[in-house]
Order: sequence, then structure tokens, then C-alpha cells
Amino acid sequence: MANMTLVKTPMPEQDPQIRARNFKEVALGYTAEMAIEEANRCLGCKNPKCVEGCPVNVRIPEFIKKVQEGDFKAAYEIITSTNALPALSGRVCPQESQCECKCVRGIKGEPVAIGRLERFVADWYRENINAMPVKTPSNGKKVAVVGSGPAGMTAASDLAKKGYEVTMFEALHTAGGVLVYGIPEFRLPKAIVANEVKKLEAQGVEVMTNMVIGRVLTIDELFEMGYKAVFVGSGAGLPMFMNIPGESLVGVMSANEYLTRTNLMKAYLEEYDTPIIQSKAVAVVGGGNVAMDAARCAMRLGAEHVYVVYRRGEAEMPARAEEKHHAKEEGIEFKTLCNPVEILGDENGRVCGMKCIRMELGEPDASGRRRPIEVPGSEFVLDVDTVIMSLGTSPNPLLRTTTPGLETNRKGCLIVNEDEMTTRDGVFAGGDAVTGAATVILAMGAGKKGAAAIDAYLNK
Repeated sequence: MANMTLVKTPMPEQDPQIRARNFKEVALGYTAEMAIEEANRCLGCKNPKCVEGCPVNVRIPEFIKKVQEGDFKAAYEIITSTNALPALSGRVCPQESQCECKCVRGIKGEPVAIGRLERFVADWYRENINAMPVKTPSNGKKVAVVGSGPAGMTAASDLAKKGYEVTMFEALHTAGGVLVYGIPEFRLPKAIVANEVKKLEAQGVEVMTNMVIGRVLTIDELFEMGYKAVFVGSGAGLPMFMNIPGESLVGVMSANEYLTRTNLMKAYLEEYDTPIIQSKAVAVVGGGNVAMDAARCAMRLGAEHVYVVYRRGEAEMPARAEEKHHAKEEGIEFKTLCNPVEILGDENGRVCGMKCIRMELGEPDASGRRRPIEVPGSEFVLDVDTVIMSLGTSPNPLLRTTTPGLETNRKGCLIVNEDEMTTRDGVFAGGDAVTGAATVILAMGAGKKGAAAIDAYLNK
């Protein structure tokens, strides 16, 4: 019988007062009974708009139907027919602006909790079956994948399924890209990412870490080694700064550096002696999901006060509503309509405060958002000892500068055609390296498209 409740089945979570000081996962996941209850809210539309909203076209009503029946294995098989990484996308994908915003149940209430159901199915499969995929016989053609984040992992998986001999090159010492260095343990446990890498290896993908393509090997050298095509999914890891006085002080860093030290270098584990500032008061400048991650990590690493400083209002913040809600529950203080103008230092060259100015919203700018305008005479000092800049990122210029014929736009993003091929023949690209910083699921969609394009290119 259909469940016509207007609200989603609640997701169990850690108590905010407890979780604010640990790195265990915040959302605890549905039980089987909860999953079936929520699945029964799905009406099984004949023309499912939710599928249109999914960048990887998960067969949503079909997998939910299997959840309704309690056949979780079949549900997993349906999801993974188009989505190679459901345990990841079920946790970090912004479903509210994609599949769920198309759900008809959202017209008179809350949409079906598609993301929570996807996560449940993936977790159930990992905990109860976790069968490794079978390697497809080789077709004799080698393909290189640069980057092991969501775009690279998806492309590598799809190509391996088609019989290609795939090597995935990762610049850092652990595969997973932004999934490992950028997203905190409390949102995406590292063991889940590691399990997905194991599945890739079972498919025959060779994973090579500590391989900075453009330094250790160039793309030209990859072709000389026998690779017939290259997919670039190297992400956008070059941080932006404000260029205000004091940014060179000790205690100022990018969110990328802070999260990498916290996540990849395991500052969140007491047994690791990771070099990271022990802060008492932290200001995170920015309003996106990365800013929320950095702020929540700072709180868990012992800061007494953590501020998110954003030049527009909370309504204009690009972070997911869930991330903002969780941050505020955990004691993060939002300083909206504020903008830093100078970072203050002490006699030792360390941060001792941040001068800000209050803002008000004027007319919309080119992006359609109201332009923030300084309020004269409204300066104030925020008492902090650490400043984390979370202002966005752009692609590293290394590949562009070491690969003849590889062109980028003015933002440093690789230029691709409708088939994801770059301006260099045989070199394809997708994800943040092409779009600039975006979502995990969009990168996964680009990886799928890139793999299909490479397959067509090598078989024309």
C-alpha cells in the first residue's frame, strides 16, 4: 500500500553535541524497515521525471520498486547498471536540486528520499554481499585515466567493463581524489571509497599513485607507452585567495590544504602526528559546501569558536541546506553580509584577528544574485587565530603547460567538444577539469560520457 505521508522518513543522526567533537558519520542511515516505508512513498510514475534530473540516469522507480519488495540485491543491480558509485552519490549528491526536485511527491509535500534510499541499498549490499566484479576479457587496447576522483573512477569502471586495459594515475599517495582529500570522514567514510577502489582493481584497472602526470610522465609519453586514448579527470585543486593584506601570515590557508591535512593526512586520528594548527578560534571565508566541511572539521579538531564569514546572506549561500543545518546544529556561527578586508598579525607573524566590513545587497549582478555592497564605517574585528579561505578552485595549469595542443578557457578549464574530446586528438576530459569546481555526481556523469566517447573513438 502506498505511503501517502507528506514528509520523508526521518534519517537517524548522531546528536549534534556529541558529533561536533568526533569524526564518525553524522547520518546513520535507514534500517530496512525505514527504507521500505520510504520506498512506499514512491508512486512509480510511468513518465518518471526524477530520472531526467539524474546526471547518470539511475533507473529510479525501478530500484525503488525492488526496495518496496525487500529485494535489495536486485535494487543494487539496477542502480549500478548506470551508477558505478552509489554509496558515494547517495551520501554527497545534491539530490534536492536534481532527481528529488523533479519528484511529483514534492508538489504537495516532500519528495521521495531518493538519495537516502540509494545510500541504503549500496550500504546493504556492501555489508551483506560485497561481491567483487568479474574482469571483462581484454580487447587489447590500453587507455590512461588521469585522476582518481569521481570522474576518473567512473570512466575507468565503464572502460574496464568494455574490455579496455585501464591504468588510473593518481598524483597523491591514496586513490580517490577529492572523495578522499576533500570530503570529511563524517560525511563520507574513507573505507567506503577504498572499497570502491578495490572494485575497480577487481575489474582489472591498474591504480598507480604518486604519479603527477605532467611531471613524472607527460601525456605525450603516455601515448608513446602504448595508450590509445587518455581521459583527464584531474579535478580543480588550485585554490583562490582574496589578495588582501595579511594573507601571507602564519595561520592563513586554503580550505584545500586544511581539508587535505585533516582527511588524507589523517589529522582526525589521534595516532597520526599530522602537522596542523591547533586553533582556538577559526574564520572560514566562503559559503559553499567546502566552507561547511572546513568549518565543521575545525570544530571537531578542537576549536572553541568557528565562524563562517560570507559576503551575501544565508539565502544566497551555495552550500546545501542540509550542510548549513548540520553546521549550525554543531555550533558553527554564521557571519553573513560580512567581508574580510584585512587579516591582522601579531609580532611573530601569526594571525591574531580579521578585520571585516558589513555588507548589504544591491542590484543583481551578471550571475543573477544581488551584488554585495560595503556599508561605510561598519568595520569590526573578528578575534580569530586561523583563517581558512574557501573561495573556490580552478584546474591546476600543469597539464596545459606540459601538453602541446591542449587548450583551456580563460578560467584554466580544458576546452572539450560535444564528445568530451579536448583540442588534442585522443585526449578526452570531464569533471571539474572542464567545468571548474562542481558536484561529485556531475563529475560522474562526465566520466560516463567520456568513457562512451573514448569507446566510440577507438572503434570508428
